[in-house]
Amino acid sequence: MRSAPPSPATLTPRQWLKQLALAEKKRLSGAAVCGVLAGASTTGLLVGLAWLVDQILVHARPLSGLSSIFLMLLALVGLRAALQWGQEVLAFEASLRIRQRVRTSLLDKLATLGPLWLTHHQSGALATQLVEHVDALEGYFARFHPQLRIVLILPLLIAAVVGALDYVVVIFLLLSAPLIPLFMALVGMGAERMNREQFSAVSRLSAHFVDRVRGMSTLQLFGRTAKARRDVWYATDEYRRLSMKTLRLAFLSSAVLEFFASVAIAVVAIYVGFGLLGYLDFGPAASLSLFSGLAVLLLAPEFFQPLRTLSQHYHDRATALGAAESLVFILNEPDWMPQTHVVPRHDRALCELKGVSVGYPQRDAILSHVDLTIAQGDILALTGASGSGKSSLLALLAGFMAPQEGALYRRSGQIAWLDQSPCLIQGSLAENLRLANPEAGERALLDALARSGLGELLTALPQGLETPLGERGVGLSGGQAQRLALARVYLSAAPLVLLDEPTSNLDAATEALVIDALKAWARDGRTLVIATHHPQVLTIATRHLHCDGGRVLEVTP
Repeated sequence: MRSAPPSPATLTPRQWLKQLALAEKKRLSGAAVCGVLAGASTTGLLVGLAWLVDQILVHARPLSGLSSIFLMLLALVGLRAALQWGQEVLAFEASLRIRQRVRTSLLDKLATLGPLWLTHHQSGALATQLVEHVDALEGYFARFHPQLRIVLILPLLIAAVVGALDYVVVIFLLLSAPLIPLFMALVGMGAERMNREQFSAVSRLSAHFVDRVRGMSTLQLFGRTAKARRDVWYATDEYRRLSMKTLRLAFLSSAVLEFFASVAIAVVAIYVGFGLLGYLDFGPAASLSLFSGLAVLLLAPEFFQPLRTLSQHYHDRATALGAAESLVFILNEPDWMPQTHVVPRHDRALCELKGVSVGYPQRDAILSHVDLTIAQGDILALTGASGSGKSSLLALLAGFMAPQEGALYRRSGQIAWLDQSPCLIQGSLAENLRLANPEAGERALLDALARSGLGELLTALPQGLETPLGERGVGLSGGQAQRLALARVYLSAAPLVLLDEPTSNLDAATEALVIDALKAWARDGRTLVIATHHPQVLTIATRHLHCDGGRVLEVTP
C-alpha cells in the first residue's frame, strides 16, 4: 500500500522537494550508486585502454598475448552499460512514484478544500497544475537528484586515480573544477525566477483559453469573438516570449560551462604533450610515459563529465522549484471543509449549530452567533437579501466549509443538493442520474424521470437513457435540466435536502413541478432547507429563518 506524501505545510518548495525525495530514498540512492559504479567502470576502462596502447606501441607486445586484457575491457563496457541502465530505471521509477504521490496528495487536498474553494479558482489553471506542473518534477528526481549525489563522489574517485599518475594534473583539475558549480549557481538564480514566470504564464493561458471556450456562445451573441481571439493570441505570445527567454538562458549557460571544461582539458593536453616531448622537466613531467600521459588525458574529460551532466540537468532543478512553488501554495491552503462530524445531542436533530460564525478563510464572518437546530422532517425556508449569507449557511450545512467559530453538529450521511444551475456532466442521461445513486437500475431511473416530469421527453428520445448530453446540460432546456436535477434527488436516499433558489428563473409550470416535488419529499420524511425569495415556497415551509445584518432570526407566523 502506498504511503501518503509528506505534508508540505509551512515548508518552502526546496524543503518539500527534499521530503518527497525521502519517500523514494532507496531507489534514488540506488540510482546514484549505479551512476558512481558506472563512472568507476569507465575509469577502469580508460586506464586499461591506455595501458594496452602503451604495451602495443612502446613495449611491442603481440596482440595474441593481450587477449585477456581485451576480454576484460569488453566486460567493463558491458558492466558500464548495465549500470547506466540500472541508474535510469531506478531514477525514473522513483520519479514516477513521487509524481503519483504528489497527484494523489493534490486531489485529496482539493477534496478537503471543497466545492466553494474551487469556485474561487479557475479550473484551467488547476488542471495545468495537476498535469503540467506535476510532470515538471520528473527531470528533478529522475536526473538532477541522482546526479547531485554522483558529482560528490565520482570526480574525487577520478582525481585519486589521476593523482596517482601525475599530481600536477590533479592539482590543475581541482583548481578549475569549482568554476563550473559557481557559474551554475549564478545561472540557476535567474533560471528559477524565469521558470516561475513561465509556469504562471501557462496557468493564465490555460485558464484564459478555457474561459473563452466556455463563453463562446455569449461572445458570439455580443460580437466579441475577434477581441477574444486577440486576447488569446496576446496570452500565447507572452508564454512564447517567456519560453524562448528561458531556453536562451539554458543554452547560453551550457555553452559557457562547456567552454570552461574545454579550456581545462586543452591545458592538460598541452602539459602532457610538452612533457612527452621533453620540454618540461619539473615535477612528474620528466617521468611522463605514454601510459601515464594518455591515461590522464583520457581521464580529464571524465573528471568534468559529472559536473557537465549536472549543469545540463540544472535547468530541471529550476523548473521543479518553479512548479513546486505553485503546488505548495495549494497544499498549504487551510482546509475549508470540516474533517470530522460530531453527532447532534438530540436524537431527532440532523444538524445543530451552537454559536457558529459563517464565513470564508481570512475574511470577516458573514453570519455570527448562529444557534440553530434542524430536526428530522423540518421544511426550513431561508430568506434574506442577496449577500446576506443564505448560500453560505447552506454550504456550511452541506459540509462544504467549516465554521469560523462555534460548534457544528451534523449526522454523517448522504446529502442531496439542488441548485438553480444544476451540475450536468458530459455523458448520457443515465450517467448523469447515477451520480446520485451509482447502483440504481434502469427501472429506478425511469421512475425518477417520470416523477420529475421528464417521462414524455424520454419517450421522444430514440436512444432513451443513453441519450448523450453535452457539458453543463447542452441538449436540454433550462427547465429540463432542472427536472433532471429533481430526478437525481428522487434517486438519492439522502435524509437532508439542501436547495439554493430552486425555483429561480423557472416558468410557472416547472416551478409548480418543483414545489410538488418538495411536498413529496416532505411526505417521505426528508428534511428540507430552502434558500428562496419566492412566496410560493414559503407556503409549504414549517419554519422560516431570515438572514439580516449578519444574524439569523426565526420568523414566527
